[in-house]
Amino acid sequence: MTQVARDRARPALLRVPALGVLEYYLVGYRRTWRAGVFSSFLLPTLTVLGFGVGVGAYIDQGVGGVSYLEWIVGGLAASTALQVTIAESTWPVFGNLQWTKIYFAQSAAPLRVGDILGGHLTFVLFRVLTSITAFILVTGLLGALRSPWAVLTLPVAALLALAVATPTIAYAASVDTDSWLAMLFRFAVIPMTLFAGVFFPVESLPVGLRWLAYATPLWHAVDLSRAATLGVAPQWSVAGHLLYLTVWAVGGWLLARRAFGRKLVV
Repeated sequence: MTQVARDRARPALLRVPALGVLEYYLVGYRRTWRAGVFSSFLLPTLTVLGFGVGVGAYIDQGVGGVSYLEWIVGGLAASTALQVTIAESTWPVFGNLQWTKIYFAQSAAPLRVGDILGGHLTFVLFRVLTSITAFILVTGLLGALRSPWAVLTLPVAALLALAVATPTIAYAASVDTDSWLAMLFRFAVIPMTLFAGVFFPVESLPVGLRWLAYATPLWHAVDLSRAATLGVAPQWSVAGHLLYLTVWAVGGWLLARRAFGRKLVV
């Protein structure tokens, strides 16, 4: 059978180059998935129990008319999506460029920059969606979801993943030492997680810090996810949240393509 005939015999999806890149990551993940269970599933679940049940026991009045456990679930869903996204968009990207040179091998396959980047982003989405699905199922079994609209946390998590992964990948592809990645966690990810409305209402912050929280993509995902799990309207408009996250995703994609092009295109 000639190469042309073999190509025609393949399913159409298998001829999409980015899906070939995704397959590479899935094959590797099949061997390593157990190592990520704690960080992407067990740790968020334990956080729900520790904060929602433990701390919530001391908050008799709840938050906004609901129990603290029910209130915190939406924020933790978005926070979990953020953590998984950052984990898959920092050291793996840096390592593929600086240590294992996987991206250079993929570029020589040959694959285009968009194929390499798109395949990696698709794997990030896979990791985020599987983690959030498991998280929502467990919190539902705990009785912490007030509305069936909680399933909408999945597309919100996916959009947040794109909004965060694309600029993070651009950053990881641009730095020359992994010490800069640790600084990203210390000065961006941790403060964003603490002050973007995951554990307490942003309105309790001083005005200046409040607007900094509003500027983060995480707060917009937290507001949408919390509205979905509680079955109420978000504080800000749904269209505004989605547009803001989309701007982050599109801008980050352009930055990531530029950073990858500088590294891979000779």
